[in-house]
Amino acid sequence: MSRSTRRAIGYIALSFAVVVIYALAYQWVQGVFEGREISFLRAFEFTVQSFTTTGYGEESSAWTHPASLIMVILMMVTGVFLIFLTLPLFVVPLVESALARDPPSSVDLEDHVVICTFTPRGQTLVDELRSRDKPYVVVEDDREYARELYEDGYSVIHGDAEDVEDLDAANVQEADTLVADDTDERNASIVLSAKQAAPDVRVITVVEDPNVADYHRYAGADATISPRRLLGERLAGKATTSVSSALDDAIEISEDLEIAELLVQRGSPLEGKRVLDSGVGEMTGTNIIGAWFRGEFKSPPSPDDIIDEHTILLVAGREEQLEELKALTLSETRRHGRGKVIVAGDGEVGETAAEALAQENAPHVVVDKEDKEGVDVVGDVTERETLERAGIDEARSIILALDTDTTTIFASLVAKQVAPHVEVIARANETESVPKLYRAGSEYVLALATVSGRILASNILDEEVISPDTQVDIVRTEAPGLVGMSLVDADVRARTNCTVIAVERGDELLTDIGPDFVVRTDDVLIVAGVDADINRFNELAN
Repeated sequence: MSRSTRRAIGYIALSFAVVVIYALAYQWVQGVFEGREISFLRAFEFTVQSFTTTGYGEESSAWTHPASLIMVILMMVTGVFLIFLTLPLFVVPLVESALARDPPSSVDLEDHVVICTFTPRGQTLVDELRSRDKPYVVVEDDREYARELYEDGYSVIHGDAEDVEDLDAANVQEADTLVADDTDERNASIVLSAKQAAPDVRVITVVEDPNVADYHRYAGADATISPRRLLGERLAGKATTSVSSALDDAIEISEDLEIAELLVQRGSPLEGKRVLDSGVGEMTGTNIIGAWFRGEFKSPPSPDDIIDEHTILLVAGREEQLEELKALTLSETRRHGRGKVIVAGDGEVGETAAEALAQENAPHVVVDKEDKEGVDVVGDVTERETLERAGIDEARSIILALDTDTTTIFASLVAKQVAPHVEVIARANETESVPKLYRAGSEYVLALATVSGRILASNILDEEVISPDTQVDIVRTEAPGLVGMSLVDADVRARTNCTVIAVERGDELLTDIGPDFVVRTDDVLIVAGVDADINRFNELAN
């Protein structure tokens, strides 16, 4: 028996008992104070009339004693109270349940992605799939949650991902990929069920504990994703490149064209300038195709946007051009001083970050509340004394790899108060915490759900991830609709928000693309922009 059923039965029994008690009390009041002997059935009938507010008729003419009036008043108040209690507890839920739309029990999709189950990283994955018109279906075993997702417009069925029949209902035999995104134990079971239902389907699992990855592969998983390790590596990578003018993390688009994200540091030549006045294009020949301003991504940025110490530029250009721009983003003090990196938190993310720093021979100190192997300073990173013992005055960066976002936000505030010069690189568990961390002083923030969702998408779609916290696409396309026109005449930037970062003309790659560039027949344009803007560009160019 369900909890709601037990509650309804208990409420009905209580209501009946209250009616019976009032009927007996009314019968007694009428006999003692009014001198009227009435049967219990008559008293019961009157009580029901009173509780249901249907009226009293000739019965009211028999009331002469105040006790009868008081009795009736109490009866009416109790009846109204029970009625109003019934509405929110039972009537409203019943109406909502009747009006709610149940998700379908099966889908008829092909070449789709089956997602088991729906998590915050699943949200990022779904956003990526939708932006590329890739069909998907979520298998969710929580009926109410599945109903909510369906009403919110998601493709979802209610079912148990460990059940072969429910996977059949998701048409897993015709699926391109199945993503197991539940607990490590359930994911192993989901893999076995998926391979039983569709031996040829590609299965990707998300693992919280990297040590279980081998078990998933043994069960039949084709690939495993460890979000915390990926996050730790990326946070460490940001720390190791923060003082070097060498460009280690650029993504190669072609032999002579790369994409990179560059953090602008306090005291750099670009700090405090508008994008329009920064002279980035004139000085280095690079194109700014996007930027993060305190956690908000814009592509392309407005010419009036101010570049500050928290700005991260997403730029395209040749390797030597990007390295020249990288030097402009560094502060004088950080360019010439190495300093160590403090890793706060020795969980999986922090441990991975420390390992990555060690591989790069970057000096670092690990801080954690527990005294265990690999921890250099034991203490609470939200306390000044702990940070001072860790040497924050001489550190160039601190990586906050803590368990809770609340603690991370507070630690960022403390670190900036104790050592304003230190670069704070933070992990966020929830995407909603990213803006708060930027306001708390963090220079670079990555959300666990965003990183894992983007990495899942790149594995499924076989696409390079430009950056795990944006949806910028790089596409090659011919533009017959623009032939003979300059980019400024076609008003490409204003009409599409896209940036033409290079043009392939025969065997030559042209990267110096200004507003006066004229498109020729057979030119292949390399265009950068978010998904919706790329669609607008395609409409304009074809």
